[in-house]
Amino acid sequence: MILVTGGAGFIGGNFVLDWIANSDEAVVNLDKLTYAGNLETLSSLSGSAKHVFVRGDIGASDLVDKLLLEHKPRAIINFAAESHVDRSIHGPEDFVQTNVLGTFRLLESVRGYWSGLPADQRAAFRFLHVSTDEVYGSLSPTDPAFTEENTYEPNSPYSASKAASDHLVRAWHHTYGLPVLTTNCSNNYGPFHFPEKLIPLMIVNALAGKPLPVYGDGMQVRDWLYVKDHCSAIRRVLDVGKLGETYNVGGWNEKPNIEIVKTVCALLDELKPRADGKRYAEQISYVADRLGHDRRYAIDARKLERELGWKPAETFDSGIRKTVEWYLANGEWVRNVQSGAYREWVQKQYASEVKGAT
Repeated sequence: MILVTGGAGFIGGNFVLDWIANSDEAVVNLDKLTYAGNLETLSSLSGSAKHVFVRGDIGASDLVDKLLLEHKPRAIINFAAESHVDRSIHGPEDFVQTNVLGTFRLLESVRGYWSGLPADQRAAFRFLHVSTDEVYGSLSPTDPAFTEENTYEPNSPYSASKAASDHLVRAWHHTYGLPVLTTNCSNNYGPFHFPEKLIPLMIVNALAGKPLPVYGDGMQVRDWLYVKDHCSAIRRVLDVGKLGETYNVGGWNEKPNIEIVKTVCALLDELKPRADGKRYAEQISYVADRLGHDRRYAIDARKLERELGWKPAETFDSGIRKTVEWYLANGEWVRNVQSGAYREWVQKQYASEVKGAT
């Protein structure tokens, strides 16, 4: 049995599906079900004895203590986090509550549980904390990619809160001996991605005939990692990672945002042409850049390949095609996650900022 926190979100949900498809071990899935948590992602597991879902907060110590004592997991994978930079700019307190205080309370519950295990189970136990490359700050166009040795220089409330959580995890290992592992990943994309993030937002807006909002000049560079590759990396780190170590997980796909948007448009032109015969790229609109927007992230994932033998299976071309095809085939999932709160958010963030179009 393993415990997954945040297992109804994008990456966590994909991990739970992937784990159950590839393992005989059951999963206890703890998720608060905020706006980005969606049980429809896990609908294929309905009735499965291998999946136990519990709605709750990682900061609810009594609940977490009860789950640990009842289910006795041999490992915990912590995905639970507020993760959207734009939202963190408008409302940073939720990010501090979940990513900092929530992680602290989770660590304390886990430490109490782990301390009471028999010696052999204590030795085998693992706590894997899933984090982000954004904790490292921003790179210039000529800087080498982030390695695990880079200093932390977070620039947004989101990345600052994740950096704090990483430091807590490290401290609980150094001070108390808690057997931890940390992964810092680049931008994920793939199925079940909540449509406020770049790729699903472009797909959904394009199909709806809406503007495709691109921040600034669109030349912000990110490394893109297919979510199923990320899941396989986490499994590998959990299995053979060295205690106390950090492993960067990347897709070796550095691309500017505008190239991503144009790639999505080209795939939609091929797979779902507009009824009027025009190109989806005509819907691209440039909007005012967000506050403190980091210019470039890039992950050097050679440590993970060198020490643990992992590398991504998907190229960006193969992964983005699978992603667009998934959204075209799963319109009902998209419609069901587009609540009134989501529409209000997009309206607040983008509607008044259109500056021009391609």
